Order: sequence, then C-alpha cells, then structure tokens
Amino acid sequence: MDENHFGAFLRARRAGLTPRDVDMVSHGTRRVAGLRREEVAVLAGVNADYYTRLEQGRERNPSPQVLDALARALRLDGDARTHLFRLAGSAPGTERSLHTAAGVSPALRQLMDGYPHTPAFVLGRTLDILATNALADALFTPFDPADNLARMIFLNAAGRHFYADWERAAQAAVANLREGAGLDPDSPELHRLVTELTEHSTEFARLWNAHHVRGKRRDAKSLHHPEVGPLALTYQAFDVRDAPGQQLVIYHAEPGSPSARALSLLGSLHATQRHTQTEPRG
Repeated sequence: MDENHFGAFLRARRAGLTPRDVDMVSHGTRRVAGLRREEVAVLAGVNADYYTRLEQGRERNPSPQVLDALARALRLDGDARTHLFRLAGSAPGTERSLHTAAGVSPALRQLMDGYPHTPAFVLGRTLDILATNALADALFTPFDPADNLARMIFLNAAGRHFYADWERAAQAAVANLREGAGLDPDSPELHRLVTELTEHSTEFARLWNAHHVRGKRRDAKSLHHPEVGPLALTYQAFDVRDAPGQQLVIYHAEPGSPSARALSLLGSLHATQRHTQTEPRG
C-alpha cells in the first residue's frame, strides 16, 4: 500500500484553518475551505511549488527544519507535531511499523486485579480492549461485546447513553486512532477497523477526515451506567514498556464523592452476581 498519508494530513490540517486563525489577510473568493497552499508555504517560509509537491507526495524527504516550519504554520500541538514527523519518517526513537503485542502478560493482569476499587483495562493501538479487571468488566456491562472502544462509541447503541458527553468521547477516540496510525499507517488491523467504522458511521468518517491527533494520557470522563447512574471519573494511561502498543488505563473517582460510592456499589452488585452464579446447586 503506497498511500500518501503525509500529504493527506497536511491537506486536512490546512483545510481546518482560516486566514484569521493565522493572522493573515484574506484575498479573493475562496472556492474551498481553509488556507490555500500558497498561504501555508508563506507561513512556513518554503517555496509554494515545493509545498505542493509535499502534499501531492512527489517530495518525500522534508528536512526536520521544514517539518518544524510546517508544524508552526499549521498551528500543530505537541501530539500533532510528533504525528507529522512520524508520517515523514523523521520522528527520533520511533519505528514506522510497531505492531501491538497480542497478549497481556500474567504480571500485568495480576497488577490490574490488585486494583479492586477502580476500573483498569489494557488497550491496544487500535483501541481493542485486551484485558480487564473485575470492576472494568462491571463498568462495561452495557456493551455486548466490550471489545473495542471505537466500535463501542460509534456502532453500539449503548454508547450514546453510556458516554454522557458523546461528542467529546468520539473526538478523543478518533484522535487516539490517528496517533496510532502515525506509528503504523499501513496496519491491516487499523485499515479494517477504519473501513468498518466509515461504512457504518458518518460521524466517524467526518472526524477521521479531520486528521486531529491526540495521545491517551490523562483526562476526565463523564459516564452514565444504567445500574448506578452518573459517574464523573478521571483516567490515567500508562505505556506498557515491555509490550509495544499496549496501554494500561485506570479510571478513578474523587475519594468520598458520589461517583466513588457509585463505583463501590457497582463492584458490590457484580461481585454478588458472580458469587450467585458460581454457587453449587444442590
């Protein structure tokens, strides 16, 4: 596959800016949204023909200095800038094709089980849920199956109710997928997932084509569980160093808050259910 991922990213981010965003005066009638190629070239201090070749994939080796200038011109934040360098093959210390480790180690599963009062789960680069602890299982019970965060958000009817701020959750999921695409843009797993989501969700297609990039680190989550009601949580994500592509994600609530009490109740409900299901019948 020889897609021009770098050029597609430049075009999408150029289309998302207006002259006002970059303190430029607009001249003439604009037939398409966003900045013109010539305007980006001026902002980056490069030749307009050279910039056009970059977008079209006819120039494949921009220098780090040019990439820095493009990142500034397109107002890219840290994650998007790193993504730009990865697509150009210039990100230091990264590989262009790092496939997610398939299995979750027993030690990591044991670590997650050591957090009985907070949901913990492992994600792959395409947002597959690779492993969960008991409270994460309870949290995701509205979904059948709870197999991939992007599918759960865009294709499962429960997602609209579970994610209280659905649009924010949708934007974050797509931005996370875009970051993974920068590490392995030709991943067959990613291609299959994007094709499936694009075919069945116009909202996903819109967000995917915007090319926004954001890594999963720390953020707030506003959820609504049918058994215990609203949950105001914060998550923290940690890279699993010995399993490239995997992240350990831990949700937690403010101690003593209604959400903390709701999580405790959710854990108790499902612990009781498991106990009932495993009791010997006699």
